[in-house]
Amino acid sequence: MINQLLRFTPILKQKIWGGKKLNELLHKNSDGSNIGESWEISDVDGDESIVSNGDFEGRTLRSLLEEYKYDLVGGYVYKTFGKQFPLLIKFIDAKEVLSIQVHPDDDLAGLQEAYGKTEMWYVMQADEEASIIIGFKENSSKEEYIQHLHNKTLLSILNIDKVAKGDVYFVPPGRVHAIGAGLLIAEIQQTSDLTYRIYDWDRKDIDGNYRELHTEKALKAIDFSAESSYKTIYVKQENVANKVVTCHYFTTNILPVEGKKEIDLSKKDSFIIYMCVEGEVIFSYENQEEIVRKGETILVPACIDKVKVLSESSSELLETYIK
Repeated sequence: MINQLLRFTPILKQKIWGGKKLNELLHKNSDGSNIGESWEISDVDGDESIVSNGDFEGRTLRSLLEEYKYDLVGGYVYKTFGKQFPLLIKFIDAKEVLSIQVHPDDDLAGLQEAYGKTEMWYVMQADEEASIIIGFKENSSKEEYIQHLHNKTLLSILNIDKVAKGDVYFVPPGRVHAIGAGLLIAEIQQTSDLTYRIYDWDRKDIDGNYRELHTEKALKAIDFSAESSYKTIYVKQENVANKVVTCHYFTTNILPVEGKKEIDLSKKDSFIIYMCVEGEVIFSYENQEEIVRKGETILVPACIDKVKVLSESSSELLETYIK
């Protein structure tokens, strides 16, 4: 058995649009500037997470999955997703707006021997007037889209939402989107680093070059239909796992914690990931105790049936598993 709670060393990514919040608000110790992403749990090729605690310190997530299989991720997960850990867990700091982009589904991504990207965002902090671009205002078409893309008037047909702390957005493949400036976000997604960049605001990288656009690939991926609302509505009851998002690739709940609580995981045939998005929570399992602070993440292997949590003030966790 893999009989311990697992923590990993964050993988910090410099981005042209990144800022300082991951250092200043989430205490990600980095000497670099423009840190846009902290990959908390990753099995992306070349960016495999490394355990930072306990008996497995120094081991990669991939090596643990290869050795422990069902014990780590659960029978259903292993049978469904195989030998690659299925989720990529991030914190994102957007000092500037990200590119307008779209993600492919599994079928389209498979042509590039990759997985598609279904994801969700939880807004941890938002500057005043911060917004996101998400979907179309009204049903559009390939022809209308191309016209606006060429005229650099895409914003006239895209939906823009002002956002605040606690807002949640589900981003399925095909939905055009961009995280706006001034946002700190927790992101849960499929294990994929495949993005089709549509428009990048005509900005240049540190070498003075424009970043690559993926116009033709994006056209094959985009869903031109519109939704009446893109924000996910959920309830939030203390010391209860409140359902936020459920899809084939993950289920995410929000768990406000105050005081003591025992969490029964025996009916879940999956690993469980907890991201602390407010306060700090002490996790206890047998003789192990881990303090998980805002901006930190912990993984509970599937073979562990119960954990205890304690928060001396109001704290909040995102709880993610599969099925």
